[in-house]
Amino acid sequence: MKSRSHGIRESEVTPEALFLRRREFLRAAAAVSLVAAGCLPGDEGEASPGAPEPEPLSNVKPAPPGPFRAADEPTPFEDAARYNNFYEFGTDKEDPAANAGSLRTKPWSVAIEGEVARPGVVPLETLLAPHPLEERIYRLRCVEAWSMVIPWVGFPLGAVLARFEPTSRAKYAAFETLVDPEQMPGQRRTVLPWPYREGLRMDEAMHPLAILAVGMYGRRLPSQNGAPLRLVVPWKYGFKSIKSIVKIRLQESEPPTTWSQQGPSEYGFYANVNPEVDHPRWSQARERRIGELSRRPTLFLNGYADEVASLYRGMDLRRHY
Repeated sequence: MKSRSHGIRESEVTPEALFLRRREFLRAAAAVSLVAAGCLPGDEGEASPGAPEPEPLSNVKPAPPGPFRAADEPTPFEDAARYNNFYEFGTDKEDPAANAGSLRTKPWSVAIEGEVARPGVVPLETLLAPHPLEERIYRLRCVEAWSMVIPWVGFPLGAVLARFEPTSRAKYAAFETLVDPEQMPGQRRTVLPWPYREGLRMDEAMHPLAILAVGMYGRRLPSQNGAPLRLVVPWKYGFKSIKSIVKIRLQESEPPTTWSQQGPSEYGFYANVNPEVDHPRWSQARERRIGELSRRPTLFLNGYADEVASLYRGMDLRRHY
């Protein structure tokens, strides 16, 4: 397949070799500045500029051991909050933490529409009310061959969708991010078609591993990490985990998604982590965990194959990438 070039692709912003060298410098510099400021991990002091300390979440219970709780050591909060892809706030990895302070997350509503018996625009507080928050430690794998392990706080996406009574014609769930260039300065540039869009097949959306996250590390989501509501689908690449969601539409046809439109030869609708399917410009067989120097083998379906491989039985995962 030939690569189609129009606009900036997720993987083109920072060349991988440059990222590996620059990240070590930034990590060392950040550690020095945090020690000087008295803001070591777990410290309740004032956070450093550009990454404000989010408020704690109450009544959060850990998910039980098993598929809902990876055994990996979590990535330090400072790394997870300062190294992000969120083009609505800039195309460099550090831009979101620097620029996302302009996002206003209260009040916030989510439109539920399409093939549901009970459509409506629902305040976030109402959407959250019936669901006990759980902390689930999930891996997040990105196409640039780096990964993080994050304790997400959220609730099953399927439980939310079921409340709106999907019809028999609901085959896919489509998601959209807020569009507001005043709050999201990156939207003043046409690096991507706005709004950011993502989608799942309904059986994927209803799987208990797919969650809507409202927090991380026991705290509310920082704006740069997708506040106040983001999707987390741990067996897929990170760009499927759409941030700052304002609309969920259930529909019969496969929805267009931002990266599969932007670069269809590089980013498919499914975006499942599969080390046997290379990105056209590099191998996906190995990954580097943020904060580590060495690489490790990439796990099929990001290590969740026992739980989700049955969703793709009979599919050609080289064609449905």
